[in-house]
Amino acid sequence: MLKETIGIGRRKTAVSSVRLRRGTGIIDINGRTFQEYFPLQLQRDTILAPLQKFSNPEKVDLIIRVKGGGLEAQAIATRLGISRALVQESEEIRSELKDLGYLTRDPRKKERKKYGRKGARKRFQFSKR
Repeated sequence: MLKETIGIGRRKTAVSSVRLRRGTGIIDINGRTFQEYFPLQLQRDTILAPLQKFSNPEKVDLIIRVKGGGLEAQAIATRLGISRALVQESEEIRSELKDLGYLTRDPRKKERKKYGRKGARKRFQFSKR
């Protein structure tokens, strides 16, 4: 049985579950390859930032299950999940990850629409006559 650590990351409505285990650098996201799921290099760099800083990305396998939100929110949720999994493996890097902001969960969510309004805050057009 391979030893693996699990980290869960969230951003807006995106939820990412990351399983980190020692291996050969394979990254599987919802059954697809890393480059196929995240086509932009910026998103791939965002996700791999904690691994490149504190671990060798070629020595770990990542099995990622992600759902909800858009690609950018999924990328940030995945980065948080990877960071949490790394902290489970070694507690010493927690303060450095926290300083870089990789362990901070972004609490901002979409505000609900209110009745009597066009959106959350926008009002219907006012007509004097």
